[in-house]
Amino acid sequence: MNLPKFFSILLCLIISNELFAQQTDSAYVRENFTKIERQIPMRDGVKLFTSIYIPKNSTKKFPFLINRTPYTVAPYGEDKYKTSLGNFPAMMREGFIFVYQDVRGRWMSEGTFEDIRPQLVGKTTKNSIDESTDTYDTIDWLVKNIKNNNGNAGIYGISYPGFYSTTSLPNSHPALKAVSPQAPVTDWFMGDDFHHRGTLFLMDAFTFMGSFGVPRLKPIVPDRSAKRFQFPIQDNYRFYLEAGTIKNLKTKYFADSIKFWNDLSKHSNLDTFWKARLILPHLTNVKPAVMVVGGFFDAEDAYGTFATYKAIEKQNPGANNILVAGPWFHGGWVRSDGSSFGDIKFGKTTSIDYQTQYELPFFKHYLKGEGEFNAADANIFVTGSNEWKKFKTWPPVEAETKNLYLQPNGKLGFEKVGRTDSWDEYVSDPNSPVPYQDGVQVRRTREYMIDDQRFAARRPDVKTFQTDALTEDITLTGPVLANLVVSTTGTDADYVVKLIDVYPEDETNPIPNPKNIVMGGYEMLVRGEIMRGKYRNSFEKPEPFIPGTITKVNYPLPDVAHTFKKGHKIMIQIQNSWFPLADRNPQKFMDIYQAEPQDFQKATHKIYHDTFNSSFITVSVLK
Repeated sequence: MNLPKFFSILLCLIISNELFAQQTDSAYVRENFTKIERQIPMRDGVKLFTSIYIPKNSTKKFPFLINRTPYTVAPYGEDKYKTSLGNFPAMMREGFIFVYQDVRGRWMSEGTFEDIRPQLVGKTTKNSIDESTDTYDTIDWLVKNIKNNNGNAGIYGISYPGFYSTTSLPNSHPALKAVSPQAPVTDWFMGDDFHHRGTLFLMDAFTFMGSFGVPRLKPIVPDRSAKRFQFPIQDNYRFYLEAGTIKNLKTKYFADSIKFWNDLSKHSNLDTFWKARLILPHLTNVKPAVMVVGGFFDAEDAYGTFATYKAIEKQNPGANNILVAGPWFHGGWVRSDGSSFGDIKFGKTTSIDYQTQYELPFFKHYLKGEGEFNAADANIFVTGSNEWKKFKTWPPVEAETKNLYLQPNGKLGFEKVGRTDSWDEYVSDPNSPVPYQDGVQVRRTREYMIDDQRFAARRPDVKTFQTDALTEDITLTGPVLANLVVSTTGTDADYVVKLIDVYPEDETNPIPNPKNIVMGGYEMLVRGEIMRGKYRNSFEKPEPFIPGTITKVNYPLPDVAHTFKKGHKIMIQIQNSWFPLADRNPQKFMDIYQAEPQDFQKATHKIYHDTFNSSFITVSVLK
């Protein structure tokens, strides 16, 4: 058979089916829902633009399913309908009153927008507002003004709408019965989107704020002709390297037009600006049922998923709070079938599993009182073994904490090193930083979270440690902690630790294999994280390194759920740059937002692995 012709036909069929599904869904929305648009008044008099899709079936009462978003509820106009409602078609066909709202200060809503608006604390007035009060007032208006509602409301959202889902929980409206924060923006300093452990995530911050951060002068319908920033160099590594510094990027492309970019520059440390924007301490007295959802390979908000779940668990003993986490990219649980990601296949349509077993039953049960919902506290898809697991807690209490020690000659093992003089020494040059991914990309890809790391292992400024081939399966579930003992000739340094699954050399290549992937020896990234060294003791008060002095740098990586199969190897890679995913550290103690090109300097690093100075990775091994 002519394979190119076959795949062309197959592609045409897929596209045709997708277009047909969109047309069918669009027709379904028009035939089964009445759309109305309202400006809902808040307690301070500001009105929020809200699109409401009401089932035409008047013989039943329906609950509200609400999505509050800064990304527009378009299309605008009561005669213009969305092509689908909810997260996926089965949710739309189940029957809810779907509510979409432009949050305060965005698009057609009145008021002033503020990124991750701080929660109200201390003395307030009856007109004081935050995102929690806006949600409360919205639900209150809906319940009192929309006919045929059953008095129950649910909220869901992915990413930034996930943040607005979370903010519905403090002082929640009595009608709010079920909330699902999905990949919720949670902490823009520690781990979501724009910073990881105090390090600026350069590409995400620049690309997102370059469009999202443009100020709005008045309520406005989205201009669909507006274009994203056009990169003058079609290679993100070159573009950001040639830009030179963060300060130069701002001067050349933003000037002072992007408020939040200016805020980033002014607040390089963990100060009151960032602390005020942290929702986690306010997640107390949680009353609705909560289902936190996220992906282990989410390049944007993997941190927020686990941090939100854990905060609710810790601060609300007995709360109805569950976690669902799978092998997904950002929103992949409803934006793909979840059978694969990047080069890795999972053997199951994990997203379909999630939709049918978790999200739809969750909202049906708590909003309609229909069906059973017997999910575990933690519902986790473990990659490698490719199976769903249910746990009573997350992290699982049955997991055993062990240390993987860095050893001489690139070895890695659970045994502590016996030598008293063992280290690796190398030079890191911020003017030739380690790329975050192989190849050439215009924009940050999502696949870097799971991609082959062999390209990095070939560099002299990346140190690699690996076990022998495993004689049995090893499953890691829960936290991963990096415990490094290092020294540098500079006064600051970043540290990147990557946990990698090394495939056997005889691993079979996928069929078909259009990308010519060689799976033999494949180094699958399971987890990676960066730490800005000057924050090793305090994110509020950074400290310089003393050149040549042995220093501990300890920090957590995001949680994992992965089985390293028999015959595979566990690998750790350590490097000092991850560019242009993360901004470059000049390896000089200073405010990096003010760095000039001449500030970026080479430094010699040592990673110690001896009896008295052990570097190790703490993992949780499932028994």
